[in-house]
Amino acid sequence: MFRNLAANLVMYERIETTDAKAKELRRIAERLLTRAIRLGDDLTVDEGKLKDAERLRVVGARLAARRQVAAFLPHRGTKTLSDGSVEEIDLVKKLFEVLAPRFIARVKAAAGKGGGYTRMMKLGPRRGDNAEMAVIEFLPEGA
Repeated sequence: MFRNLAANLVMYERIETTDAKAKELRRIAERLLTRAIRLGDDLTVDEGKLKDAERLRVVGARLAARRQVAAFLPHRGTKTLSDGSVEEIDLVKKLFEVLAPRFIARVKAAAGKGGGYTRMMKLGPRRGDNAEMAVIEFLPEGA
């Protein structure tokens, strides 16, 4: 269940779920994103400009981090667009190439201390079973 919730959070960057699930999902999402952010400059460096030994180190670190994230996160997700067409998204690629670079400057400014990549807002009780609902989302760029 949390694998699918994490996949949807990465795909849509904002989901609505119960408060208890959102609290647990926050822990999971932060850990997945931290795995990518810990690569630091190796995440965004152009490997074509590196020398052989350095290139091997960077590629190996990226591959190891991607495999660790892919062990939990489903590799692909499908998103139905407003016009009815279906788009297939590589979730691991999106996490490493879209979401993680968004927070690298923030981690560097905080002297390497990570965390705080998600936001939770409580919505109130759900009609029907009165379960507390919440929205969980990744913070926008620059926040």
